[in-house]
Amino acid sequence: MARHTFQIMLLMLAGRLLAADPGYALELSVASDGSAQYATIQSAIDATKSYPDYPITIRIAAGIYREKVRVPPWNPRLTLQGDGPDKTILVWDDHFDRIQRGRNSTFHTYTLKIEANEVRVESLTIENAAGPVGQAVALHVEGDRCSFEACVIKGHQDTVFLDGEGSRHFFKGCSIEGTTDFIFGQATAWFQDCQIHAKSDSFITAASTSPNQSHGLVFYECQFTAAPSVKEVRLGRPWRAHARTVLISCILDSAIHPEGWGAWSHRDQPTTTYYAEYQSTGKGARPSMRVEWSHQLTEQELSAHSRQKVLRGWNPDPLR
Repeated sequence: MARHTFQIMLLMLAGRLLAADPGYALELSVASDGSAQYATIQSAIDATKSYPDYPITIRIAAGIYREKVRVPPWNPRLTLQGDGPDKTILVWDDHFDRIQRGRNSTFHTYTLKIEANEVRVESLTIENAAGPVGQAVALHVEGDRCSFEACVIKGHQDTVFLDGEGSRHFFKGCSIEGTTDFIFGQATAWFQDCQIHAKSDSFITAASTSPNQSHGLVFYECQFTAAPSVKEVRLGRPWRAHARTVLISCILDSAIHPEGWGAWSHRDQPTTTYYAEYQSTGKGARPSMRVEWSHQLTEQELSAHSRQKVLRGWNPDPLR
């Protein structure tokens, strides 16, 4: 019995030692002035262990990083941690006409593209600085279970592209700004306590939700604001026929158009889309004037749009 107990203790000790030293770096550092291990974010990502057993954190010091960054599928469980969105700034300026890759050029314009699962991005700014020149993506996300906390995401048209049928994304305490369709895509995403800022009279969201998905874009306790020059902006329009977008307990600026939502070019879309609000407040909350094919959720209907159900059981904490 004593020998058996001793063997168990040795195995437990070996497990602790392995966890303490997995054989690869669990933390890497980046500084644009060259004072850290790496001078660019991409070089640090390229140096991380592929398919790691333990999470890896890249700490990014204050500075302006002018680079186009990709997190490939083989780099999951990665955290990009900035020093604050006013201090750590990632910026690039690709746009549709510059890319020149045909009708799908939009999807190559990103500043930051995340293809891996379980990626967390914290406390930094992601910007596409191309200006009002057409489609220009700042953040492009394809991986599943990707989280963003205390980030500022800036652009004009098509600022945030959330891709991947079945993929789930989570945003908390973020600021997202743009002009036309600046939050778009087919993924399921939960936005909590975020500021959504419109810079033109256009559409904020353009969901392309798959008919196989129960949820698309959900905004919970978010604030929808607009630049002083903006007079009429709509909450969304359907990029595809089954687009789903829901607002829960959000504050709406007076610039929100009384109709709230708009259609794309297809006449049948209002019969297949799902646009809904629950207890919107602010000068832009005018439920009686919304388009007839949108919904005002009841208490009973609200339960189908809880964070747990929207994210299908994924808990993005410890971002709480």
